[in-house]
Amino acid sequence: MSELQKLAQKTQIAARELGILSESARNEALNSIASALEKYQKYIITANEIDCREAEGVISSSLYARLKLGESKLKSAIAGVRDVAKLADPIGMVSLKRELDEGLVLQRVSCPLGVLGVIFEARPDALIQITSLAIKSGNGVILKGGKEALQTCSSLANIIQDALKQTQVNPNSIQLLTTREEITELLSLDQYVDLIIPRGSNEFVRYVQENTKIPVLGHADGICHLFIDSDADLHQAINITVDAKTQYPAACNAIETLLIHRSIADKFLPSIAQALKDKGVELRGDEATQKIIDCQSATVEDWKTEYSDLILAIKIVDDLNTAIDHINYYGSKHTDAIVTNNQQNAEIFMNQVDSAGVYHNCSTRFADGFRYGFGAEVGISTQKMPPRGPVGLEGLITYKYKLMGNGQIAATYSGENPKAFTHINLT
Repeated sequence: MSELQKLAQKTQIAARELGILSESARNEALNSIASALEKYQKYIITANEIDCREAEGVISSSLYARLKLGESKLKSAIAGVRDVAKLADPIGMVSLKRELDEGLVLQRVSCPLGVLGVIFEARPDALIQITSLAIKSGNGVILKGGKEALQTCSSLANIIQDALKQTQVNPNSIQLLTTREEITELLSLDQYVDLIIPRGSNEFVRYVQENTKIPVLGHADGICHLFIDSDADLHQAINITVDAKTQYPAACNAIETLLIHRSIADKFLPSIAQALKDKGVELRGDEATQKIIDCQSATVEDWKTEYSDLILAIKIVDDLNTAIDHINYYGSKHTDAIVTNNQQNAEIFMNQVDSAGVYHNCSTRFADGFRYGFGAEVGISTQKMPPRGPVGLEGLITYKYKLMGNGQIAATYSGENPKAFTHINLT
């Protein structure tokens, strides 16, 4: 048995212990972690500054933005830990209670998945979010951060594990891997790991999806769109567009393509182009766009690209249906929005766009577990099967069927004179 197998086995054992702890014990552990992170804020930020210095000029600007863990981002992550502690307990929830026959009662009860394998690039705050959700949901977690965040992730993991030693949660339930070679072996540990959650570039997520038998939760691309309809409030449209592109361009929920209804393009394009250029955004437009504003030429590759940077592709479309067709063809099923005062158009858009998040008159930047009130998120899923969209506690829970009887056997309900089931739903 390899060292990583031994570690995974320890995590699995600790996870089983964690899964049967009381809610109060798990919440106590979360609050202990939050207090420890507050106590050692300066230590964490110093470690992150080391990572940032070594990564500067080596990694992309979007990856660098995710790597940087300043005071405000750290405080927000700590607040997220406490928010998770306040959420309702996801374990032991009964979603079905049915009498099959007198004295034979079936229940469907929520329970933890087991052990999560979470691999993420750059974002050390993801370690805090994922750890808090794992503990609350009764799951163990094996974390692998990018090499560019090694100092920060190591300091966070040490602080969290030390904090857990003062609680009923076994510190072995939270593990950190530190070498790239460990990723390949982690992906092969289907005996111990129940779910893999990759967070990073589309190439990285695809690599994970193609190299493991373990179920994978995540999304490969974040190609988000904003459509400005003919009945849009143009002042509102400008504010939403600027926010959706520039508030945090490295995020997977930032827009990469702006679609504009042809009937308002002459009026809207010059204003939005100026507002975006004032924020340092590079614009790339189709032929119709270039006739109205000065910008680079957009190609088919631009409609397929997640820039994660201050670059925006613009396309003028003939109508609502053309916009929907473009999004469903080029989009990544992440988050797409429409700006319009026409309620019927908004409903058509939200019903026909095949994405995890469909928005009306608001920024795509709201696609986030914290903003949804989930406390935090382990990632965003664009798959059709649930969980979909920002994944909080509900995505880390499965269920089992519990059947309680007093000696019943199946033969009683078959044969020549079978006894009938009652099938009465109970409250």
